[in-house]
Amino acid sequence: MTSVTDTGFAEMRLGKVVGVAAEDDLSCCVVLDGVTEDRHLPIEIGQTEAFQLSATLTGEEFARPMSSQFAAGLLHALGGRVRQVRIDRLVPVMGGTAYGATVEVESASGVRLVDARPSDALNLVALAPAPIFAAQEVLADAEARQEGDSPEATLLRRALEGEQMTVGRRELPGR
Repeated sequence: MTSVTDTGFAEMRLGKVVGVAAEDDLSCCVVLDGVTEDRHLPIEIGQTEAFQLSATLTGEEFARPMSSQFAAGLLHALGGRVRQVRIDRLVPVMGGTAYGATVEVESASGVRLVDARPSDALNLVALAPAPIFAAQEVLADAEARQEGDSPEATLLRRALEGEQMTVGRRELPGR
C-alpha cells in the first residue's frame, strides 16, 4: 500500500500560533513543524481562527464551545473520526495564492474527503488528533515566500521566530 509520505507529502505537527504586529494591524500565523525533517510551514490565518487554535493549544477552556469544538463534537456524535489532514494544494485567490486542505474523515458510511481552509482543518485536528501532511509543492512555496524583503517574507520569518500566542480572559471591571 502506498503511503502519503511516499507520494510527495511530509508529515507535520502543530507547532505554534503566532501573532505578528504589522502596520497598525495584527497578522496571525500557524507554524507547522516537520516530524522527521527540520522543515517549517508558516501559514497566515485569520485572527478568529488563530484565537481558537491558540486557545486549544494552550489549554484555555470556555463556557461555550467555539466553532471548531462544535465541529469536532458533531463529528464525534455522528460516529466519525479524522483519519488525516493534508495541506495539499495552492489555490489562486484575489491578489495571490493561498493553500488548500483536505480532511479525510472516516465514518460508518465510509471514507470521505472534505475540502477545507488550512486554518479550519488544523483547528479540527487540534481537537480530534490525526496525522497532518503537507505537500512538497506547498512546502517549496512557503520557503520561496520567506525569501527577500517583501512584507510577506518578513511576516513569515517573524512568525517562525515568534513565541506561542496565549489567550487569556480578562476580568470585567466590577466583577
